Amino acid sequence: MDFNLDETQQDLKKLTAEVLAKQGEGGPAAEQGEGGPVAGQREGGSAAEDGLWRAGLMGVCAAEEAGGAGLGPVEMAVVLREVGARAAAVPALPVLVSTLALARHGSPDQRRRVTRGTLARREPGRAPADPPATAARREGDGWSLTGRKVAVPYPADDVLVTADEGLFLVASPPASPEFTSTGEPAATVVLDGTPAEAVAGPEAAADAGRLFTVAVAAQASGVLAGALDLTTAYIRTRRQFGRALAEFQAVTMQIADVYIAGRALDVAMWSAAWRLAEGLPADEDVALAAFHVCEAVKALYTCQHLHGGLGLDVTYPLHRHFAQAKHLSHLLGGADAQLDLIGALV
Repeated sequence: MDFNLDETQQDLKKLTAEVLAKQGEGGPAAEQGEGGPVAGQREGGSAAEDGLWRAGLMGVCAAEEAGGAGLGPVEMAVVLREVGARAAAVPALPVLVSTLALARHGSPDQRRRVTRGTLARREPGRAPADPPATAARREGDGWSLTGRKVAVPYPADDVLVTADEGLFLVASPPASPEFTSTGEPAATVVLDGTPAEAVAGPEAAADAGRLFTVAVAAQASGVLAGALDLTTAYIRTRRQFGRALAEFQAVTMQIADVYIAGRALDVAMWSAAWRLAEGLPADEDVALAAFHVCEAVKALYTCQHLHGGLGLDVTYPLHRHFAQAKHLSHLLGGADAQLDLIGALV
């Protein structure tokens, strides 16, 4: 594969970075945004989220008939990596994954109706790579779902649910809030004979899971890259014993380990995204990318260590990178779960 971005992807990368740099991590969009609401935007979303909607970046994976750009997994990864690089608390991940899954598997009507959704795929007590345990039953001309999904990011009116029988669309299911390390919204969704609309069969559910994992890996790749930039800038300017920290051999070895962790995650993530875009088998690449996401948390500990106490200061951005790295690792179940999956695949 060619790891260079094409012109469209480079434009997406530049635009996302510019929007997030301009909007920052400000308060609610109602206070800082301009103009009226954008279709799909959450009420009370941040200024950064508002900027992404207005720039059309939240719709890059939505089908063209829904007003989106109809782009694929690699473009999704480009946007999410920039979101991660700034540790922005925005719902780009669930929106891009859900609209891309519908663009790949949904009917024209489903694609038009859903411009902002989320994906519910993880069962309590089960590894993320395990087959979904939610049960689907035929109910006349429709379906009903029974099961419980946890760690559903940014609950939306339209929720894509993975089940043994396939991928389903559920409107406003019952949900209870969950705690997250980043403070971003998440919920447990309880399904008890809940009416559902079929999207596609079991392979679509598996594909949605792969898309979700690659999306998490892309955002985590950006989180680690942003933390590396912050740390290298700090050790170049922070002086101790009359020398910059970067001049100490032990420090240079530690920051080199962070760089290597970031490059390993990048290679695995881009390979998985490209294979999904090309319609090639991608299970092993996706699992490897997920493993490196979970390993990246160790690199964030190193960044914290090299900052001393400053990394924990809420007025300094590194704490957001650390919290987001932990959160993304939790979404994938941790390194041991991914090693088990890799072992089963090979």
